[in-house]
Amino acid sequence: MIVSVSRRTDIPAFYSEWFFNRIKEGFVYVVNPFNTKQISKIELTPKTVDCFVFWTKDAGPMLERLNELKTFEYYFQFTITAYRNDVEKGTRAKKDIIKTFKELSRKIGKEKVIWRYDPIFINSFYTKEYHYEWFEKFCKQLKGYTGKCIISFLDLYKKTERNTKELNINPIDKSDMKDIASRLVNIAGTHNIKIETCSEEVDLAKYGIKKGKCIDDELISKIIGVPVDVKKDDTQREVCGCVKSVDIGQYNTCKHQCLYCYANFNNQLVEDNFIKHDANSPMLVGNINGDEKISIRKMKSIKSIKENNEQMSLF
Repeated sequence: MIVSVSRRTDIPAFYSEWFFNRIKEGFVYVVNPFNTKQISKIELTPKTVDCFVFWTKDAGPMLERLNELKTFEYYFQFTITAYRNDVEKGTRAKKDIIKTFKELSRKIGKEKVIWRYDPIFINSFYTKEYHYEWFEKFCKQLKGYTGKCIISFLDLYKKTERNTKELNINPIDKSDMKDIASRLVNIAGTHNIKIETCSEEVDLAKYGIKKGKCIDDELISKIIGVPVDVKKDDTQREVCGCVKSVDIGQYNTCKHQCLYCYANFNNQLVEDNFIKHDANSPMLVGNINGDEKISIRKMKSIKSIKENNEQMSLF
């Protein structure tokens, strides 16, 4: 099974001690977002986890503990955007984040560190030219430390539209997307970085940009060294290319407090949940009360059965 850590919150940045404790104990409890009394027990062992996919804006707290993952396979989706603290209120200075990105890349290899420049939006301050300028600055610094950049354009869900109202975001149409993509791909290309999109309907193939898979079966196959057999994740949007995974995060827990975030609904709830967090609990927020229904999640390996049979035949 592929384990996502996590689309719902930044576990590497804020909950890494909890995560490593879960690795030591070999399991985690994940609360159903729609029914808090339903909990899944996910086994976190080298036998059950084929690959971890980490999502983060700051992997700093994990850098000195990566040896604790030596029996696991994994890679990082690492976001660095050009937005300031008016948008990403809880992030560290970008120059420090870039240092962290480079150190992570040196430790685990550039193929396991995917740069995300998303979501892209424009307004009177964050103009197209602003994005081009800063994207080029980042490319110059990240050259040789990653080979891929994932981009996407901001989707204004109801809660996202509410949270970003103060930014006066301009609508982006397909023409804008093509303009931006064509400039970014040219900039990235001069620094040996290829661009893919995340969950975008617009076809940018003419610019050499393909629709990406953030949870990528091809990359995972290369990392774990065997063919894999895994289907598209039907719980994600139709335009999402990701394959199936299990997410161990929880909504309303990310302290970056980015205005465009779809995973935080209420900043006060984020603060309350952070206070309830116990690094020794099997749950990300709080502890078991005793009235929950706990089900053990079946963890089917994505390693190709054919490959496994061929390996067994050697013996």
